[in-house]
Amino acid sequence: MHELRHLYGAGILLFYYAKWPILLGWPILRFYLDYPDNWIIDALWVWCLILVLKDLYVWTVLKKSYCDKGRCTEKKEKEDERDNA
Repeated sequence: MHELRHLYGAGILLFYYAKWPILLGWPILRFYLDYPDNWIIDALWVWCLILVLKDLYVWTVLKKSYCDKGRCTEKKEKEDERDNA
């Protein structure tokens, strides 16, 4: 069980830091530098694309739903007033 936590943590770190280089670098390697086709890297590229689309969805759509009608700015202003008082 301890090893599974290490693998899970390593997977999170790998995809957190490597998704953009994989997403942008693999097409460059394939189409401009004539790297051979590799179905494992292709699947990894698709997974990185899904993760990036999820991040964009969270940063745009979900952030707007949490901050509708200026609630986030009002909350921040109230916190700032309490900190200064």
